[in-house]
Amino acid sequence: MTIILSTYAQIAMTSFIKKNEIRNDWLLVDAENAVVGRLAAYISKVIRGKNKSRYTPHMDNGDFIIITNVEKIKFTGKKFNEKKYYRHTGHPGGIKISTPHMMMNKKPEEILKLAVKRMLPRGPLAKKQLSKLKIYKGQNHPHQVQNPMVIDFKKMNSKNKIVINWHGNTNKFFTKNWKK
Repeated sequence: MTIILSTYAQIAMTSFIKKNEIRNDWLLVDAENAVVGRLAAYISKVIRGKNKSRYTPHMDNGDFIIITNVEKIKFTGKKFNEKKYYRHTGHPGGIKISTPHMMMNKKPEEILKLAVKRMLPRGPLAKKQLSKLKIYKGQNHPHQVQNPMVIDFKKMNSKNKIVINWHGNTNKFFTKNWKK
């Protein structure tokens, strides 16, 4: 449909997706040895629906995504010990600081959820889209009925996975990127 709004050039309107045309798929990603930032960037793109050809910014067109083995997720560089997450209780002097090292012992799924949440735009739509993210420790998840499509995140790019080896008494971490 072409609407002539100007005498100089014709402007074609983009057709947006309708609510009854939305189809949400289920995707399964194994987070073992995956880098947090790269995985969060991929998840935020899929949750918003930007990986689809009919992306509509004001509609919830994204897919559901299931993340397993979140306790085996990795950070690059010194971020595991030195990165800080700040939150405030709302009371005077109520700033709370935590690191990924502290969070990994209590709630490892919160690390990835925070990274994805901060990559989404703020507002009610982002809260609805974040509810499509399902994160689980270990290999098991209760979404077998949805028949999720398995995404091999590590094979998308060689930088998506990292293996950190601990070398005895040297107190140093050595990182090695695997390339196939």
